[in-house]
Amino acid sequence: MEKECFDLMRFFEGYVRNYRRLNIEQGNNLSMFTRREIEYFAKLGEYLGYHTFIEDYKPNLKLGRSRPMDLSWWKYDARENKDEFIKLVLHLERENFCTKAEETIEKLFSKTEEEYIPDYVIGIQNVEAQERIRDLNKLVVKNNRKQNSDVLMIYRYSVGLENDRFIDRIWAYYFSGTKILKERKAISDVDDFGYWFMCFEEEYKNKAKLED
Repeated sequence: MEKECFDLMRFFEGYVRNYRRLNIEQGNNLSMFTRREIEYFAKLGEYLGYHTFIEDYKPNLKLGRSRPMDLSWWKYDARENKDEFIKLVLHLERENFCTKAEETIEKLFSKTEEEYIPDYVIGIQNVEAQERIRDLNKLVVKNNRKQNSDVLMIYRYSVGLENDRFIDRIWAYYFSGTKILKERKAISDVDDFGYWFMCFEEEYKNKAKLED
């Protein structure tokens, strides 16, 4: 079946540009980040015409049981099949805890039945530090050799105090098969009203120059 045609890095660009609209306040707990970000991608899938499900399930043949997907997009077309979805378009996982990074990747690339192999996967993962990203990307490449999905990995880590502000850095990688096609870097900061926003690294640098 023909693959859906997306540039996942455009998804990341929209995620960055619209992050302030998620209304995540500085005092919110981590579960609010997960909830709002999953809801954002659920709405995006609906706008693109897919059926979206939060906490959907797919079989994990290695474990011998089903395992949840944080978010799935399914394609339905009655011209091809009136009774069932015709394919799984997207599987997304969102994880706050750095200690579950490998587990998140395993879920995205788990051994499953053919009809549950997604065209695209997105992983949004908090990590301890920048140095962790290289190893996780190697794990993505290793696990995607058989699945051969297009992959967007979004890593978030805190750098503490920088230019008198506490900020997070966001690094995104777009894989096709086992190759990284594109990467982009963004900054997450809190605005004057206490809400998280994002912008691209080069824009943040320009903003800092204007304020000097």
